[in-house]
Amino acid sequence: MDSVDLFPTGGDAGAMLARQRQELILEHVRSSGGVRVSDLVDSLRVSDMTVRRDIEALARRGLVARVHGGATAVTWHSAEEPGFAAKSSLQTAQKDAIARAAAALVEPGASVAISAGTTTYAVARELRKVPDLTVVTNSVPVADLLHRERSGPAVVLTGGERTPSDALVGPVTVAALRTLHVDWLFLGVHGVDARAGFTTPNLVEAETDRALIASARRVVVAADSSKWGIVGLSSIARLDDVDVLVTDDGLDADAAHVARSRLGRLVLAPIEC
Repeated sequence: MDSVDLFPTGGDAGAMLARQRQELILEHVRSSGGVRVSDLVDSLRVSDMTVRRDIEALARRGLVARVHGGATAVTWHSAEEPGFAAKSSLQTAQKDAIARAAAALVEPGASVAISAGTTTYAVARELRKVPDLTVVTNSVPVADLLHRERSGPAVVLTGGERTPSDALVGPVTVAALRTLHVDWLFLGVHGVDARAGFTTPNLVEAETDRALIASARRVVVAADSSKWGIVGLSSIARLDDVDVLVTDDGLDADAAHVARSRLGRLVLAPIEC
């Protein structure tokens, strides 16, 4: 990791807010691939402990990877598909906040489709509190979760081939979804981008997600703020194809402005500390 000078013109870091420091750290990590704690201490003119807290906060949001003595960029290639277990430990507070806000949209007695993903899994946990639901899902973990509820919703699990994210996809899944009509779809995505829209690294999963969208009266994307700016290999939908985006209140102002101008509705869920 190269040395870093975040204040080449002699700016004052002493009174800088934590968020401002973290934005500078993140900008440098993204441009150079990594940064050392010792260099940040010198450039930011703060303590070693403060820098480590900033890096930890960025790592909890999935924006950097902590390494011995510093931080490195989190690199997601457009065709890279992390598994369900690997993603389950990321942004847990954000996912919980999103899940509460998303589930609050659903009225008792509704029919709901839930796509695969760890954020949609969190939504499924919250939907157990809504009575008399019928749930259609291509997510094996979601189906298992809801099946264990004695008084939970009726669950329809699509067939298909299983992906690393524990989604059932392919022609069998698409054929089943074409015969169904649901009130709500809660869709998980790999990335959100103003130009590319909602994306996934898996081509076959993208086709299945498009079939889920076609089956639903209202489409809700549930995605934490770290997904903004990430682009997967295949587009699922444009921003203006979606009725609601539920994300956490860590979404930056520029992204929120774009989302509000392009989406039917933006919901920013507050993260509980």
